[in-house]
Amino acid sequence: MNNDAFPKQPTYYEEVLRKGYPRRDFLKFASMMAAFIGLEQTAIAQVIQALETKPRMPVIWLHFQECTCCSESFIRSSHPIVADILLDKISLDYTETLMAASGTQAEAALKNTMAKYKGQYLLCVEGSVPMGADGVYCMIGGKTSLQILEEAAEGAAAVIAWGSCASNGCVQSAKPNPTGATPIHKLIKGKPIIKVPGCPPIGEVMAGVIVHYLTFGRIPELDRLGRPKAFYSKRVHDSCYRRPFYDAGLFVETFDDENAKKGYCLYKMGCKGPSTYNACGVMKWNNGTSFPIQAGHPCIGCSEENYWDNGRLYERASSFAGFGIEANADTVGKVALGVTAAALAVHAIATNIGKSKLIREHEEEGRESEHELEA
Repeated sequence: MNNDAFPKQPTYYEEVLRKGYPRRDFLKFASMMAAFIGLEQTAIAQVIQALETKPRMPVIWLHFQECTCCSESFIRSSHPIVADILLDKISLDYTETLMAASGTQAEAALKNTMAKYKGQYLLCVEGSVPMGADGVYCMIGGKTSLQILEEAAEGAAAVIAWGSCASNGCVQSAKPNPTGATPIHKLIKGKPIIKVPGCPPIGEVMAGVIVHYLTFGRIPELDRLGRPKAFYSKRVHDSCYRRPFYDAGLFVETFDDENAKKGYCLYKMGCKGPSTYNACGVMKWNNGTSFPIQAGHPCIGCSEENYWDNGRLYERASSFAGFGIEANADTVGKVALGVTAAALAVHAIATNIGKSKLIREHEEEGRESEHELEA
């Protein structure tokens, strides 16, 4: 990014100081963000330098068909600088939910940002776009969501689709999809688009995506579905603390049984962790306190496409992609027991073979001794 494009904008670090935060908090925030976006410790200095020297990047945040849970998650990030600095400075540009202005003043703020920073601002979109009935299901100031989106995206440097509504349509696009709810990537072409799915996404994940762009001036590395690899490269199943119970074939059968009290695996209760890619089990929520599975509720797979139509939330899948012991919950316990039994059998056979060998050796030694005595 060209700093000359923002001659009058303060840097993020200047805003941190202005808000009364000590440098120690700033360094802690930079270190936390670097860790979240998957950078090595040596790269923390890059994040610090970027936040110290780069002026605030203009951001336009649009809301369409959604419940605003993404914004709620963002402002409740565990580190106060996320809301106080990143979001506070963002809101000065344009966001229908949090900005103080309204009506013509709000529209003027949007127009001014798009004109003054054309090609240099981030466009964040929360919610799906209704395409049915010529877009009348979600209109602002007489314009359809599609018209507003296309106008704002034209001059954006990159587009971030916040949450599952913007990333894949979420509940609005569930069958029969009466409004024709459509995710952002199917409507905007020719722009870098980052999908940050989840209902909502974790606040620190959202902050990490922005900080990555601020630091390096480009979008983070994405997976084949357009999601940041730093946060969506592993299944919830892979980082779940209940995974050992799954491997051992120990499952919760009902929410109030003894197995639930013991913290057994929730797969039979409909947990979609084995087919859901997200950082919930690692980063958790509420300052790293917990996540749904830790609270005793199965993962509903909210960061995956069509999760509302992929079977009932509390109905387990008969099988899922995987191999070996992960083939099927009905057989996993038997397989585990079978493996154990087989190991015991092998051990017994090996022991018996060893004993037989020793017996034969002793018998041969005895015969040799007899021959020597006879001679």
